Amino acid sequence: MRGNVIFDLDGTLTQSEEGIWKGVRYACRKMHLPDPSEDVLRSFIGPPPFDSFHRLFGLEGKDVEEAVRLYREYYRAGGKYENRVYPGIRRMLRTLRRAGYVLSVATGKPEKLTLDILEHFGLLDMFERVAGPGDDARNPGKKALILRAMVEDAGPVWMVGDRRFDMEGAREAQVHGLGVLWGYGSRAELEEAGAEFLAENPGQILEHLCPEIECSEGFFLSMEGLDGSGKGTQMKMLLERLDRCGYDVTVSREPGGCPISEKIRALILDPANLEMDAVTEAYLYAASRAQHVRQVILPALRSGRVMVSDRYLDSSVAYQGGGRQLGVDEVMEINRYAIDQVLPDLTVFLDLPRETALNRRYQASVPDRLEMEDMPFHARVDDAYRELIMRQPERFFCVDARGKAEEVAERVWAGVRERLKEWEYG
Repeated sequence: MRGNVIFDLDGTLTQSEEGIWKGVRYACRKMHLPDPSEDVLRSFIGPPPFDSFHRLFGLEGKDVEEAVRLYREYYRAGGKYENRVYPGIRRMLRTLRRAGYVLSVATGKPEKLTLDILEHFGLLDMFERVAGPGDDARNPGKKALILRAMVEDAGPVWMVGDRRFDMEGAREAQVHGLGVLWGYGSRAELEEAGAEFLAENPGQILEHLCPEIECSEGFFLSMEGLDGSGKGTQMKMLLERLDRCGYDVTVSREPGGCPISEKIRALILDPANLEMDAVTEAYLYAASRAQHVRQVILPALRSGRVMVSDRYLDSSVAYQGGGRQLGVDEVMEINRYAIDQVLPDLTVFLDLPRETALNRRYQASVPDRLEMEDMPFHARVDDAYRELIMRQPERFFCVDARGKAEEVAERVWAGVRERLKEWEYG
């Protein structure tokens, strides 16, 4: 083991003010206290809520206990998930683990809440230990939490945090203190508290602790489905989930995704080009894809990002191979050089009866050139998709796209989360 890196939670791993501030305002309304200013709200991030309600509102005894109870009532009911992982955090944690560091969390937030939050955002398995106060216990102080979070015989210990409490606790526990500048503290606060190193972004922590480790290869996810399957809505909801969980995402689409490919897209989908031959169409899709792969997809994967594409090779195989009847294998051969052996790690297929999908699509907006085709064409597209799924079941995750968008989104996320977990921890 190379060392033990212990992280604070709020302001260090997660941008948590949304849920915390709403919880404070909720408690203030219930107790008829003045509406807190933003400066007052910012002061709640870092120290225990008992101390903040006492110091900022002058509450004593049972009043401060009631304020904390109300705050936690709101926070536990859902405010804990009004939160997001900072950009770059996941990649930093992943790389530190690859470099041989053991990771822990030491936070003033109640331990059960901390575990729930880490689990919700898919971070819990990154950490060997999590130390926080009990639900109804006062905060024992950062030193005590750091000592609980430390892993024996792991090597040098670093406490990483955004407030003076983290650096003061590190000094008292006789471990290294590393301050982060993207949270709720300031450079002056951290320097005065004894931070040995200050990082402006998660990448600088890697440069300081393991500069020789290169980032791992990224993850390629595509989303497929018949026109009208709800793909646009599900893409938007999935991207919001990935953003809140702190994944570094590059998002694109096919045909298109970069300037040259977008010009080809306009040519392919133009309803005026009804005379376009099926073979011409297939080669235009492949040409668009060749540029997209080299200009967008490969650079994203090489930099360790999650690459999300609205359609990819499978669409060509389904629409030109099946719909245009050029043949599944024939269209795959046309695209062999275009994709440069790049296939998605996971393809989400939104499964909806073809009649339902087309009815939805026609009601949404004016159809493009392919969407104007007849039902037999779309039946052949559907059949080609199912042949692909049978050929490569390990790559596809089929989702029942019937029901409310939110219900479908939960099904999508369940499968995506599992595959991302395999990638991060595999």
